[in-house]
Order: sequence, then structure tokens, then C-alpha cells
Amino acid sequence: MSDDHQLRVSKIKSGTVIDHVVGGQALNVLAILGIDGSEGEEVSVGINVPSDRLARKDIVKVEGRELSQDEVDVLSLTAPDATINIVRDYDVVEKHRVDSPDVVEDVLSCPNPDCITAAGEPVTSRFEVLEDGVRCSYCGTIVRESIADLIDT
Repeated sequence: MSDDHQLRVSKIKSGTVIDHVVGGQALNVLAILGIDGSEGEEVSVGINVPSDRLARKDIVKVEGRELSQDEVDVLSLTAPDATINIVRDYDVVEKHRVDSPDVVEDVLSCPNPDCITAAGEPVTSRFEVLEDGVRCSYCGTIVRESIADLIDT
């Protein structure tokens, strides 16, 4: 390794590394995971770091926490090219890319104030995952931007 390369964020002992997140989306990843620092989590975030694959990328390292499949499914909505690395004793023991689910339930709020899910009815939100967004299964509202703003935390 040449002298002009250096490790920008230290390794974690155990937990999850979310790599290859589109530049500028790391804070949305933290929102999806419900991490705001109030619980004392150890988190390292790299924003807009150089990447061979994406030109610029974000990286999120969460010490002491392995993501559930539900968390990975929602994460795929804002970070569709992300790689999830599970780390134990400083070694990557599992590595996989996120896969977008066909449907997400009880995760997002429909932005349509006339939707039955926003009317106080006991209905679980349900969105079909599209190539470039999500569609409410009840009212048909399509959301292509700011999906992270709809996440129920």
C-alpha cells in the first residue's frame, strides 16, 4: 500500500459494516436503523469517501449490532447497492449485497393524507417496491424521492 492511502475509519471488533452506500445517504441509513446517538451506540460514518465502484460512497459501521432482515429490506430502499458485512472478532464472517423486497409492510407511512392508513384506521401500511420508488398498496401513491422521510421510527 502506498503512503498516500490510509485507513479513514478504524476497524470494528463486532457488528455491521454497511458499505457502498450512495454518497450522501449515510444519515438516512442511520435514520432507518433508528440510530441518533442517544443510546450510546458506537458508530463510525464516512460520507463521500472515494470509491472505485461508485466514485463517491458512504460507509456506516455499527459496533455491537447485527442487522435484522427487516432492517436490511428497508435499507435497500435508500441504499440499493449497499454491501452488508457482519464482523466478529475483527473478521468479516458474512458478506452480502442487499436485495430489494417486493413489498414492505408496517415500515413506511403513506404521504397521502386521504389514504386509509393515514385516517386512524387499524390498517398496516403496505408498499410495493418499484425499480425507482415505492407504491402504496391502498391508495396507489407513488414515492420516488425522500423515501427515508416516510420511515416509521
